[in-house]
Order: sequence, then C-alpha cells, then structure tokens
Amino acid sequence: MPTPMISSFSLDTPSIQTLKAEAKALRQERAVAGTPLGQGEALEEIARGHGYRDWNTASAALPERVAVPVQVGQRVNGKYLSRSFAGMVVGVKLLADMQHYEVTVKFDRPVNVSKFASMVIERQRVTATVGLDGISMSHTSDGEPHMRISRA
Repeated sequence: MPTPMISSFSLDTPSIQTLKAEAKALRQERAVAGTPLGQGEALEEIARGHGYRDWNTASAALPERVAVPVQVGQRVNGKYLSRSFAGMVVGVKLLADMQHYEVTVKFDRPVNVSKFASMVIERQRVTATVGLDGISMSHTSDGEPHMRISRA
C-alpha cells in the first residue's frame, strides 16, 4: 500500500478543522487509488500523522479553529515605528502560546524609520510579533508599539 501524502492546509498550528480537511483529502486520495477509507479511519490516521495517539486525543488538545488576525496575501495598513504604512502580508506564523503571531509585511513604499531629518533609514519588508489585536509586544523607548497592523 502506498504511503499517503499528508499535507498541512494551515500556515501554523493546526486546528480541528484543518485535520478534518486533511482527512477528507486523504479519503479522496485513497478512493482514487482504489483503497477506500472510512471517515473514522482517516481521522485516526491523520491524528497519528500529527503525533497524537488517536483522534480523540487530537480533538481534545487542538482548538476548533485558530484565530488569524491577518492572512498571507492580505492588504494591511498601520504604523511601524510610528510611521504610517500600507502593504501586503507575505508571512504569518502562529507562536506556541497561540495568542501571538510573527507577521511579515512588504510595504508598498519604503518607510523611513529614522527619527532624524538628516538621516534616512528605509525599510521595505519587516517582521514583527503581534497579538490577536494586531499590536506588537515590543515597544519603542517612548512606549509606542513597534507595529500596529489592521486589515486594509
């Protein structure tokens, strides 16, 4: 029997919905290969593929859905180091606490992050750790968050 290709449909920690989608894809793959698989069997196999003992263990440990403040390819705007920006999300990664994300944004136009008029320090692409509210954990010396991000 060929080894099934188990691919992740999510960019970060899987949710119950992600595992169910993977089980559905596995069933379809097996049906095409001529070795049909029941829904329960598919769920068990996917759970084991993600390192869980069985489906019940996985469903108890994982969230129903993972809240994502922004998604790859989404237009966003906000402030980075107190400078306004507009851009596109090119990366999102859920951190282990499931309350913060590492977000990478490519700005439409470079942002000058220098506080001095005589100096230009431009950033075109930045990565910041933000909470579910889109506000970074890190702050500047004057107390402003490094990044505030919202959907455009």
